[in-house]
Amino acid sequence: MVVHAYYDEDPRVRREAESLVEAGHEVDVFALRREHDAVAGTLAGVSVRRLGVQRHQGAGLGVYVREYLSFVVRSGWALATAHRRRRYGLVQVHSLPDFLVFAALPLRLVGVPVILDLHEAMPEFFRSRFPRASNPIVHRLLLVQERMSIAFASAVLTVNAALAERLRASGVRSDKVHVVPNSAALGRFDVAAASPRPFAADGVVRLVYAGALTPTYELDVVLDGLARIVAERRDLAIRLDVYGRGDAEPHLREQVARHGLEDRVTFHGRIPIEDVPAALAAADIGLAPTRQDDFTDVSLSTKLFEYAAMEKPVVATRLPLVEATFPAGTILTYGAGDPVALAAAVLEVVDRPAERADAVARTLAIVRAGSWERHAVVYVRLVEALIRGERPD
Repeated sequence: MVVHAYYDEDPRVRREAESLVEAGHEVDVFALRREHDAVAGTLAGVSVRRLGVQRHQGAGLGVYVREYLSFVVRSGWALATAHRRRRYGLVQVHSLPDFLVFAALPLRLVGVPVILDLHEAMPEFFRSRFPRASNPIVHRLLLVQERMSIAFASAVLTVNAALAERLRASGVRSDKVHVVPNSAALGRFDVAAASPRPFAADGVVRLVYAGALTPTYELDVVLDGLARIVAERRDLAIRLDVYGRGDAEPHLREQVARHGLEDRVTFHGRIPIEDVPAALAAADIGLAPTRQDDFTDVSLSTKLFEYAAMEKPVVATRLPLVEATFPAGTILTYGAGDPVALAAAVLEVVDRPAERADAVARTLAIVRAGSWERHAVVYVRLVEALIRGERPD
């Protein structure tokens, strides 16, 4: 596997790699390396080779381009060199960027099948992340690189039906596109092993957000909503725990100070994936705030599944895939960018214990039915078919 990320921090890559190891395969991952990371190591049976490239989250476009190109070159060289010794049966490349798939060119030329795993829609992501640099010409070029990357690959994975349909509508063959959803691994998000607390057990309602601190996730709306709750419900003890990092953190901290919420909001930084279940178990309500645009209209946050797996009520932005996945009576939603509606949704969870318990049970049933353990079987079967030279179902 090749991934432009820190392997230990990427839940999807880890789920897939560990599932292959459990099925009896040897897996090597080529990933980014932080300054303190060892060049090579093993994590849960997966061999990790860390290359000398670091992520510059929140940097300008030029820095991203140099970072991506550097990683393509380094990972391509490392992969080709390792193949002489390891004789890989398959290469799986994770986007972003889509064109990272060409790091596998030497192996593809000698007949090794290549999977392109599209975690996100890169053209829409670029428009959302770099609005000033986005224009029709750039968008068209990004669509071209996406199509070229897909054409190069033996098979394409994507994370939901909406993204798969988008690819098919653009002309990609239906039999080349396979959906492997992001979902919670119940072996990791095991509520029985995490000692969950009863709702507001200590008299404090604890909100939790676990994810990236970037403009895509509207934590600024959360903070405005929290300030509104504090002002209107002085009898209610309420706190927010934020787990994650990103370029929006300085602005969020300024907003906390502006609202006078320093004693109500705690930024814990990013924590290891292994520690996330316990952090969620110690909370009362999981938050999944997301700005709405073309990019997020075809995305579905894994946070929703993780909160629900830990039997927490969820408040999330009302997005197309959220509503399609979680019907009425499960999670509570609010209109994107609306702190008043967000505050109302949080208070509805607090004030209606019977409805809250029913929503948690119904949401948990959906998550269990679509758990990673179920999807892993399909994923491993697809990989093994490609290794044998067969066309996956």
